[in-house]
Amino acid sequence: MKEDVNPNATGGQQGWVAAPNASGGSLHLDSAERPLALNPWDVVLCVSGTVISCENAVVVAIIFYTPAFRTPMFVLIGSLATADLLAGLGLIFHFAFVYCVRSQAVDLVTVGLLVTSFAASVGSLLAITIDRYLSLYNALTYYSEHTVTRTYVMLILTWGVSVCYGLLPVMGWNCLKDVSTCSVVKPLTKNHLVILSVSFFMVFAVMLQLYAQICKIVCRHAHQIAVQRHFLATSHYVTTRKGIATLAIILGTFASCWLPFAIYCLLGDYTYPPLYTYITILPATYNSMINPVIYAFRNQEIQKVLWTVCCGCFSTTMPFRSRSPSDV
Repeated sequence: MKEDVNPNATGGQQGWVAAPNASGGSLHLDSAERPLALNPWDVVLCVSGTVISCENAVVVAIIFYTPAFRTPMFVLIGSLATADLLAGLGLIFHFAFVYCVRSQAVDLVTVGLLVTSFAASVGSLLAITIDRYLSLYNALTYYSEHTVTRTYVMLILTWGVSVCYGLLPVMGWNCLKDVSTCSVVKPLTKNHLVILSVSFFMVFAVMLQLYAQICKIVCRHAHQIAVQRHFLATSHYVTTRKGIATLAIILGTFASCWLPFAIYCLLGDYTYPPLYTYITILPATYNSMINPVIYAFRNQEIQKVLWTVCCGCFSTTMPFRSRSPSDV
């Protein structure tokens, strides 16, 4: 969270990025009396958190107040939106507490909230990927009670592991008493951040494998449909290319947002300039801003509800077409 900054690195005081103090010794926390210079990077993160919160609050409200959205597919999307909403609120709270409250206890709680929410966001993305794969691989048995049970088991595991990760700094695994154990994000220790990064790479590897399998299934299904309906080869090619392009956008967005920060967490330590941490962590927060667009606002049923709320263009009793996760 907040500590000393090298003015030449960021041009001002920052909130939660680790940096060595002038003497290279223990971390120095500003006293409550000393005024804190406003760091532009913290402002950008706060603005990003506000946008993230607004977007995902809309998604959470739509799914919560629409009875038709009680299916496993929308429950997983709701879990993702909830995690991203908490991440946005965590960024806002971080900014407010750093420049108003300035307490070690508050720092620990805030960073714990951010770790929990971002971990739950990545975990929810994995759960959505698994659900999409199973909806194609086991299409005939997907709409069953077993799917509902599996969905809630995945959610319990996702949020349980995420909460455990977030509680570690609060329960004492932090670097407030020993600066040499700090990571690029204070007060997280280097070992804690390595565990989070390795967990991310494991999740990314599983998602990469699942999306590769999904591409194979999509290509096979498109070919079978083309043969059965006597489509031209060009129609089969266009359908397959569209499906693969969608999957590439989903996976590419996730990788481009999170990989720079995950790699930097493994390579960097508290002696690195704080600017590097801000540059890599900002794209990671943008993933929570993009997720509602990819997983929620592209969905036709959610679009109908949005139009109903905004201008009453559709009836609130309009039946929804049952869709599989692979359609989203």
